Amino acid sequence: MTKANWNYPTAIKFGPGRIAELPEALKAAGISRPLLVTDSGLAGLPVTQNTLKLLKDAGIPVGLFADVKPNPISANVEAGIKVLREGGHDGVIAFGGGSGLDVGKVIAFMAGQTRPMWDFEDIGDWWTRADPAGIFPIVAVPTTAGTGSEVGRAGVITDETTHTKKVIFHPLMMPKVVIADPELTVGMPKFITVGTGMDALAHCLEAYCAPGYHPLADGIAVEGIRLVFENLPKVYADPLDVEARGHLMSAAAMGATAFQKGLGAIHALSHPVGALYDTHHGMTNAVFMPYVLAVNRVAVEAKLARLSAYLGLAPTYEAFLHAVIALRLRLDVPHTLAEFKVDGSKRELIGDMAIVDPTAGGNPVELTKDRALEIFDRAMEGRV
Repeated sequence: MTKANWNYPTAIKFGPGRIAELPEALKAAGISRPLLVTDSGLAGLPVTQNTLKLLKDAGIPVGLFADVKPNPISANVEAGIKVLREGGHDGVIAFGGGSGLDVGKVIAFMAGQTRPMWDFEDIGDWWTRADPAGIFPIVAVPTTAGTGSEVGRAGVITDETTHTKKVIFHPLMMPKVVIADPELTVGMPKFITVGTGMDALAHCLEAYCAPGYHPLADGIAVEGIRLVFENLPKVYADPLDVEARGHLMSAAAMGATAFQKGLGAIHALSHPVGALYDTHHGMTNAVFMPYVLAVNRVAVEAKLARLSAYLGLAPTYEAFLHAVIALRLRLDVPHTLAEFKVDGSKRELIGDMAIVDPTAGGNPVELTKDRALEIFDRAMEGRV
């Protein structure tokens, strides 16, 4: 029997209205002077301002850092570390979508480190270089239902000098407590709702298709896929459907829990395209999804037939592929990269970047440059 290492996430307070328990969660995490980290677009919205008021009314002195781009860069992290140290904060509330969550976690991780951030990239055992005593505690509050970063031990940051997305990892980057309140996601624009939901689907789907023995991740991934297929169209039709939003928030956490097994070519190609063209990560995943399934067919056909049956479809690869395409169409996902204003001028560079992306190794067939370029070309042309 194959040997394997399995890890599962942290304490999660799930359900409508649970944001009211944030002061209690901070106390449980040992945080008395938090820095709330979020993205610039979210900082002034009621969901953030109401949370700040909640903390102030509870007598908790809280700072705000919101200099975070949608595809965060190292300069965002460095600026946040400066604010955290100068403000005398003793922990972080990572608040928002993937960008706010990732930057918040990396700021907390880097707060007491002396080595450069890139020394802790998720390569081999580089994480052991960190001083655990210098890692500040984190409470995570997702306001989207996509990345699942609230239950992850890493953050994705773009190195702006090379336009490369890098994964910073340490086990202690796992938040101590997660507040998963679906009511916080109600105000998301439709484009973000769809993009984040499709990101959750991509996480679950690639984890399920990744090679390796991890039946726990497979089971979580399969149910996460079902939740997205059933609930993302409901939320698209009725943004106030809190129950469906709750199921999507669960699916997001499930995707990030499952993808410790691996990701694949969807992410390996989406990362360079996002870094070079500043596209929305989840929506870029959605565009690539059917083209990656087509190229990976030889390795995933039997798995997807079983998945298709679980979803109540015909037990075939074709039925699942058609369901993905139909879901994208129903949600107004662009069918091609060209519709995303991505051109072919950086085709070769994208191929080179994709095959060295940390997620490439989890693809069920080897992601050679030729194969990566085939997927890119299909996504440009709309040729499944």
